[in-house]
Amino acid sequence: MGESSSEPTRDILIVSVSGLRGIVGGSLTPEVAVRYVAAFAATLPPGPIVIGRDGRTSGPLLAAAITEHLTRSGRDVIDCGIAATPTVGIVVRQERAAGGIQMSASHNPAPYNGLKLFSAEGRVLPAAAGAVVLERFRAQPSPADAAGRASMQAGTVRQVDGGPTHIALVAKTVDVEAIRRCRPRVWLDSGHGAGSRVARPLLEHLGCEVVIEGGEPDGCFEHMPEPTADNLADMLPRIVLQHADVGFFQDPDADRLAIATAEGRYIGEEATLALAVEALLAKASLAKGLGPIVVNCSTSGMAAVIAARHGAACHVSAVGEANVVDAMLACGAILGGEGNGGVIDPRVVLVRDSFVAMALVLERMCTAGGGVNGRDDRAITSIESLARALPQLVMKKTKIDLSPETRGPALHAALDRIERAFPQACASRLDGLRLDWDGGWLLVRSSNTEPIVRIVAEAADATAVDEAIQRATAALLAASFSSAGFIRPKAAADRPIREV
Repeated sequence: MGESSSEPTRDILIVSVSGLRGIVGGSLTPEVAVRYVAAFAATLPPGPIVIGRDGRTSGPLLAAAITEHLTRSGRDVIDCGIAATPTVGIVVRQERAAGGIQMSASHNPAPYNGLKLFSAEGRVLPAAAGAVVLERFRAQPSPADAAGRASMQAGTVRQVDGGPTHIALVAKTVDVEAIRRCRPRVWLDSGHGAGSRVARPLLEHLGCEVVIEGGEPDGCFEHMPEPTADNLADMLPRIVLQHADVGFFQDPDADRLAIATAEGRYIGEEATLALAVEALLAKASLAKGLGPIVVNCSTSGMAAVIAARHGAACHVSAVGEANVVDAMLACGAILGGEGNGGVIDPRVVLVRDSFVAMALVLERMCTAGGGVNGRDDRAITSIESLARALPQLVMKKTKIDLSPETRGPALHAALDRIERAFPQACASRLDGLRLDWDGGWLLVRSSNTEPIVRIVAEAADATAVDEAIQRATAALLAASFSSAGFIRPKAAADRPIREV
């Protein structure tokens, strides 16, 4: 089955310090992938390299080319086959590998694929290390030279299933018996990606009744793979038909999770991290094990409000998984993540992990106390009531096209003008421009992968959010600056964190 959307694709190879992605057979070919892997491998110490892939049909082609190059270069390869991105990180650490490579385009449409790089610590490659790989890739017109390969001993290939270890690590983080007593009925859409490989046995281990759709990891997406409200609209009624207690949605490489209620109401990706933070801090406060959390600067303030309620610190990082992990390590965080549904639990792996998110939410449903759902003797707090207990915030986003020349001094001048338009706000230049005021915030930053400026605002009142975005947009598009290359604002997209 193909995708239900005819959304156009843009064939541009996007390369960054954390990986690359493009349309396979177009900008992304096996030769390009091998060049990138050669640049990465040249920066690694001796040792095996772990590879994995999500369920995309182009995965075997890329995996074969990468494996052949690495083994011919004398590297041993540990092949995880179809595996979730966090599982690959776990295997890197478990096998004491030199590094890892995940073949996935994450939430991008089916024609895309990509490579995500891991350090020996089993985390996404830090920015500094990624910059070295990027420089080598751009400077190297072909894979590492073949001189001396004839006399080099070829590397070996070994298959490793990281699923059992992953399940065991996640299970250690929650009260398994409490979940088993409640036997929640879980409906899960794995989106024909890698998620079902761990999700089914994990949920069954936790004692859940499990209904999985899109469980075959064949890349034949039934809907656009990013787990957003628009893309999942046709799936939501299925949760109700199956009489499930909660609906979960994974992206193809299973590092992100979106959530819906038993009534089929999408509560979104931003709520995923907030629910996980509430679940962990509520338990940690009882055990006097509170520690800080970390979110990136474009993530909803719900997590910060929840942390403050429990007396825990909330640190803010620049956007990007690697930046969140850097901040977590620096402050000793007990949980971190991003508003795209990515939850990072260092007890499991320093990678966004949809399975950790599922387990924490299920534990909270089964231990928070509250309404009995009327079936058997199971006392489950509904995901609806947990979602309604979250801070009442509204987030809206928009974006503005810009030309390449506006990424320099002209953009900095525009940010200065926006800052002056909010004289009562506290400004930060950690990543673009972040403005915080009592009860709200605004972020303006240029995309790392697209020629656009993103504007995000959040507050308790939708009118205040609209006014902030309008004021920032007006400053950005001031007549004296419009000629420098800003084109037009996109229509603002309302993204309520909670719908009451």
